[in-house]
Amino acid sequence: MLAIRMQRNGRSHYPTYRIVVQEAERHPLSGRVVAEVGNYNPATKALTLDKETVEKYLNNGARPSTRVAYILAKNGVKLPKWVKLAPKKSAKAKHADKLRKNQPKEEAPAETAEAPVAEAAEAPAETAEPAEAPAETPAEA
Repeated sequence: MLAIRMQRNGRSHYPTYRIVVQEAERHPLSGRVVAEVGNYNPATKALTLDKETVEKYLNNGARPSTRVAYILAKNGVKLPKWVKLAPKKSAKAKHADKLRKNQPKEEAPAETAEAPVAEAAEAPAETAEPAEAPAETPAEA
């Protein structure tokens, strides 16, 4: 059985891929390739593809890898009905109840370094209000 897969080329930390048709039992780096149908550079997203040759191999039963099937579908190659694209993965926490944002909030302790400063700032405001109140009472009488 034939497989359409990507064969890694390029230098270290800068991969490029050849899209090849190969026997499925062989390792991608074995070098025994039936046909080279394109190139893909993930850094620049550049793709060269022989669409007619790819469709010929797909119609004759070659199975694309999941990544190759995604690339082919994205670039307008008509895939047979039996080719299934991989579903989109969604990030989901395994133990969401243990996350800090899902824990009940604890009250901050009343005695902190900022608490006396806040009380001192409020004290002058309280003394100013009672001074005004006695001034109003004699005027009314």
